[in-house]
This record gives sequence, structure tokens and C-alpha cells, in this order.
Amino acid sequence: MSSTQSLVGLIKAELKSQGLSYAALAAQLGLSESSVKRMLAPGGEMPLSRVDEICRALKLEFAELAARLAAQAPTQRELSLQQEKAVVASPTLLLVAICCLSLWSLEDVLVRYRLTEAQAVAALVKLDRLGVIELRPNNRYKLKVAKTLRWRPQGPVMQFFRERVMVDFFAGGFDGEGELLTLVHGEFGAGHARELAERLQRAADDFARQHLLDQKLPSAEKRPYSVVIGLRSWVFGAFRDLERPTPSR
Repeated sequence: MSSTQSLVGLIKAELKSQGLSYAALAAQLGLSESSVKRMLAPGGEMPLSRVDEICRALKLEFAELAARLAAQAPTQRELSLQQEKAVVASPTLLLVAICCLSLWSLEDVLVRYRLTEAQAVAALVKLDRLGVIELRPNNRYKLKVAKTLRWRPQGPVMQFFRERVMVDFFAGGFDGEGELLTLVHGEFGAGHARELAERLQRAADDFARQHLLDQKLPSAEKRPYSVVIGLRSWVFGAFRDLERPTPSR
């Protein structure tokens, strides 16, 4: 089920729980009942502005609806070593896997990348066998892992990132609209470090939720963004060489 279908399902469930009919909702939205039925039907189009209006009609905060949508997402946050090895072994498979984590349809992949339909479908079949997705009719799929999947710290995918991707990512100026690069150093207790790591994870979750909510925006209104979050106990090697020896006790 796509995130849009999941959102429609949540809206339908809320209408039922409040005893609100399609006709009553239509009256509040200033639409015909048939228009509301089409909007909430499988494959129906629902602009984001309508979602806001429906939330007001249901007396429901949009953030609460988004949180419910996120709560339905898979919770598996890490692949096995063998799964990662299989994914990173083929550039095509890794590409399609990343697209799946971004919830792209097969059509989206074929429009953006020079893959044949047969290549893309073969990659989806492989990801299904690996347990990353559940492949469904008409080449639709459901993620079986969290969108904020955590690649194994010393695993094959992160090794690929360090060798092939990191230099390319950080080569940018990070001075475009909505871009940010900052480096902050400090010292604090290990307990506070754990709390900070949890807050950073929530920021990653927020990024994933916003991606879900903006899926219905026209392609011309969206730009691809990537977030890299890192936190570790570390001192730059050149600085370590200048440290005084720790007095022995």
C-alpha cells in the first residue's frame, strides 16, 4: 500500500469512528458527494490542500494524522550482513533499493534513470526475495523495512558510501536553498550523548515523514535532498598528534 492509500485509509477510518458520512464531509468541503467518493477511492487524487480541509472537518490536527501514518510504517531498521552484501553487489540493485526507500513507483524509476523495464522489474523481484520489499501485482510494492533504514556501521553499504559517495556528497557548497552543513565540537557526558543521538534520530524520522507527506506534490515543485547525520567520540588525527601525554597515575 502506498503512503497516499494509507493516508486515505486513515481518513476513512476517522470518518467512520466519528459517524461522519461522505455526504456530511462533502457539505463541509463545499463539494458534491460524488467528488468526495472519487477523491477517497483507490487511485483517487487528493491535493494536499484537501487534506488540510478534511483535517479541519474532522477536528484533527494534521500532525496527528501524519504521526498515525508514520506509526503504520515498518519498524525493521537494519538489514542483515548478507542482505547488504547482495544489495551493494549490483549498482542497479542498489539504485532500485534506494528508490524503493524513497517510495518511488516503477514508472518514476524508468522516467529518471536509463534502465529498461525488465532490468527494473528484475531488481524489484530480487529485493522481494531479499525481504526488503513485498512485491505486489502490477509491480507495486510495500516496504518491509523502515524508510529510515540504518545501514550497518561497518557494513558493505556504508563502505561503499565511504569509498564512492562521501567525497561527492561533501564536495558541494551546501549554500543552496534549504541546504546546511555545520560542524560542532564539544565535550559532555556519555548519557547526554545518548540523548542527543535519540534527538538526531527523531530528526531523521521527521525528514522521512515529510517525504511521505510531499509525495503528491508535482515533480516540478520537488527537489531531491539527502541528510547525513553523524555523531561520534572523535578528535581530528592532526590534533591528536599535538595532545600532551596523559599523566600516569
